[in-house]
Amino acid sequence: MNTAAPRASGAPAGVMGALGAIPRIIVGALVLFAIGVMLYGVLARYVLLPITDWLDVDPVNFFWVEEVGETALAWMTLIGAAVGVGERTHFALTVLTHKLSPGAQRAVHIFNHMVIVAFALLVAWLGWKLALLNASLTTPALEFSLAWIYAPAVVGGILMAIYAVRAAMDPHEHEITDVKE
Repeated sequence: MNTAAPRASGAPAGVMGALGAIPRIIVGALVLFAIGVMLYGVLARYVLLPITDWLDVDPVNFFWVEEVGETALAWMTLIGAAVGVGERTHFALTVLTHKLSPGAQRAVHIFNHMVIVAFALLVAWLGWKLALLNASLTTPALEFSLAWIYAPAVVGGILMAIYAVRAAMDPHEHEITDVKE
């Protein structure tokens, strides 16, 4: 995992490393949170609900679990995609590029990352439009704005673009052996 600052940057490596770790920490926390919520949903549906039926008391409300799970999944997926771009774990096909000159390899490297930037900015822009379009709508159980389900596209897209620009600008990042398989 490459959490170090870009070599061309004047910022201290420790600060850039800490800032680079924040999205990974968020994704890890979201995974644990989603697992906990889903486990509660299973427990409520298959254990607590039969018990409340047997005791003839009001059932435990667990209908919010699906909404929280979907939202957590959206956030962890799109921030996780950005982390993947930042750590260069994205797909790269190097069948022909290893036969090119170092300058041509660098040009292909920059082009690939600019394609990632364009895609990421498209994702962010469309996510922004969808968040604005659905901001007045609410979810059925918790009644929070649907914009929270589309906001991760904006955050993830911007992070992907930043990480891809950083990778394209780093002259030491274009070596084929650096791509994780």
